[in-house]
Amino acid sequence: MSTTGPAGRRWLAAALSALVALALTLLPTAPPAVAATLYGHDVSWPQCSSAQGGYGLPMPPTSTQFVVVGLTRGLAFTENPCLASQVSWTRTHATPAHAYAMATFPTAAQLGAYGDDGPWRATTRAARLSNVGYAEAQYAVASLARVGWRPPVVWIDVEPRPAQPWPTANAAQQRENRYVIEGLMRGLRDAGYSYGLYSYTSGWNDITAGWRLPGVPVWATAGRLDYPDEALDRCTQPSFSGGRVYLSQWYDDTRDYDRTCGTYAFTPLAVPPSSMTGGLGDLDGDWRNDVLAREAATGRLWLYRGTGTGGWSGRVQVGTGWGGMDVMDTAGDVDGDGRVDVLAVDAASGALWLYRGTGTGGIGARTQVGRGWGVMDAVVGPGDVTGDGRVDLLAREAATGRLWLYPGDGAGGWRARQQVGPGWGVMDLLVAPGDLDGDGAADLLARHAGTGDLWLYPGTGSGGFRAAVRVGNGWGVMDAVVGAGDVNGDRTADLLARRPSGELWLYPGNGTGGWLAPSRVGHGWQVMDALA
Repeated sequence: MSTTGPAGRRWLAAALSALVALALTLLPTAPPAVAATLYGHDVSWPQCSSAQGGYGLPMPPTSTQFVVVGLTRGLAFTENPCLASQVSWTRTHATPAHAYAMATFPTAAQLGAYGDDGPWRATTRAARLSNVGYAEAQYAVASLARVGWRPPVVWIDVEPRPAQPWPTANAAQQRENRYVIEGLMRGLRDAGYSYGLYSYTSGWNDITAGWRLPGVPVWATAGRLDYPDEALDRCTQPSFSGGRVYLSQWYDDTRDYDRTCGTYAFTPLAVPPSSMTGGLGDLDGDWRNDVLAREAATGRLWLYRGTGTGGWSGRVQVGTGWGGMDVMDTAGDVDGDGRVDVLAVDAASGALWLYRGTGTGGIGARTQVGRGWGVMDAVVGPGDVTGDGRVDLLAREAATGRLWLYPGDGAGGWRARQQVGPGWGVMDLLVAPGDLDGDGAADLLARHAGTGDLWLYPGTGSGGFRAAVRVGNGWGVMDAVVGAGDVNGDRTADLLARRPSGELWLYPGNGTGGWLAPSRVGHGWQVMDALA
């Protein structure tokens, strides 16, 4: 064939195109771009002049690639005296910057000043401590407003403070510390700020008893370096709280040094989507516990958003086709992403499904996490029964009445199951209320089928339950009972119970295993055949 005519030129062009395509397929593929490690510094009041109350330490070199600026003068409810000039320095040098704020356990005066004002009902000490933490966040946000700065991230600094120490003598005090820290998290979230946690393992363990918060970003300090790669190790080792490490720090007598971890490029972080200590039912991430209800006639699943004061702000449909599920329950953060998840058993196949929560009220993709669960006639997500910071599962075997504990692995699965006890077939209702008696361990409620008595099985915190205590009679008149966590905003676990007439009643927990006077919080709920 001649290559000089039109047909020949078309043939030649096609051949050359094919050769180029073949050559391209034989070239080595370039690896994906990876964000380069950035090196920066953190500064606060020690960089202020002595006249301002600081130590006159130097600001970072102009070559620094990012800066984290402290908002406080070492304690909450104080302000970095040269905050404005330090923020101005980052702007003058066009340096990316985050902020950090100290978390502090309140003095008696601070508890009196701030404990009654906040999003939680100040009828319990737990609620008042949470309100103080919220006020600490508001103070930090006000400092930002005064200097006209809105950083993409505000880190919460949790470490021992000799001037105002955290109480750490026992588990009850460590639990109170967590209330303060969570109040700070909620205050930043409500103000629209992304946040993370700064600490180190021994300090975090002393203050919070090793509180696991896998959905919350981490800035981990290596302290004074013992070996050259210690700061890098903080990037790759499991963090103090289980969250992903984004920044690591080390320091000497002159400066604090920081580096980014992995592929993090000092960009804004996603706001953690859900509350951590408020209970198992905060599906939309607003620190108010919610309720799921399945409509019997249609199989539609509805989310009733809690107001945090004992009512509902409205409902939204979050699923269809749920009529085929035999049992379902909200189970807390099963897969370790910081969002509340839902578990359900398929009536036809006996498959156990994990529905991952979106953290904003939706139900995401599901994953099968078990088979053969059709032999169970009750499945509840009680929270952390074993005391390892991971949520667990309880299931009753229909044929034998045996109750089984499935310890969670924190990643969406279960470790080897353990028998909790026999003889549970006499109970016609199992309810996971959270910590009903206020000792920090997850409890279990059960209703006796023959008598209608309600029994509390206090959790030991290590995988078992102590001797049962009768906490009510006449509960046979209820056709559904749900442990929805703290519904009325006082930081104690509550119960919801429905009468056959469709009336829904709130039984506010008193924090010691009993209830205050109930109140009706809804009607028309008889159209629902499952609540969680």
